[in-house]
Amino acid sequence: MPHQPPIKVGIAGLGAVGLEVARRLIDGIDGLTLTAVAVRDADKVRRALPQIGDAIALRTYTALADECDLVVECLPPALFRDIAISVIDKGKLFMPLSVAQLLPNWDLVARAKKNGARILVPTGALIGFDAVRAANEGTIHSVKMVTRKPPAGLDGAPYLIENNISVKNLDKPVKVFDGTAREGARGFPANVNVAAALSLAGIGPDRTRLEIWADPTVTRNTHTIDVESDTVNFTMTIAGIPSQNPRTGRVVPLSTIAALRALVSELKVGT
Repeated sequence: MPHQPPIKVGIAGLGAVGLEVARRLIDGIDGLTLTAVAVRDADKVRRALPQIGDAIALRTYTALADECDLVVECLPPALFRDIAISVIDKGKLFMPLSVAQLLPNWDLVARAKKNGARILVPTGALIGFDAVRAANEGTIHSVKMVTRKPPAGLDGAPYLIENNISVKNLDKPVKVFDGTAREGARGFPANVNVAAALSLAGIGPDRTRLEIWADPTVTRNTHTIDVESDTVNFTMTIAGIPSQNPRTGRVVPLSTIAALRALVSELKVGT
């Protein structure tokens, strides 16, 4: 295979996830190069990554795609659409970590097709995507996900505020949500990107069921998924260690790196 130039990667947002992805790219992965980043606090980032502004360009969020082939989005939900459009309209690769924001912005998929762009969703904090996608080539009858998080990981979610639900000082698990993945993504935009991604791999956000529990007895973000189909039934559970941001897990940046590595590796394992 002829030698290909490295994929130029841009990262929008260097919080707990983006910073770890940046560090691993800087350490070196053949076929990938960190070209530019976009952040709110440049001085803070320079203390963590001295290469910023020197070997790695500092750009605005919507300018990353001007010089990068692929942009990894690690931003607050409110900024999602603007950066997505800036990447997709330039026909580049867009890797969103705020996956739940794809659901209310589904027109971006058609927009990507029109402009020759691609939207690449990493597995994130879940397991079994290959099994779900394979089962979906047949007929999936039902998918249900039960999420249990330490209360601090749910505090401040719009659904809780709107329904006057407090998760402070709990002494036992409390179910705070029971509905569809679409409804959960709207009510917990920073908490259940995993449910949105699961729904996209399977039967969609309106048929995927979701329960969310604020559970003071757990220290990890725990997700249990039950799938019933015409070819296979299975149950999966994953308990992820929270990152510095309790709303997301430490495995998320590693999943992002694995997804990036798969783009340039000679051997790709899994569908």
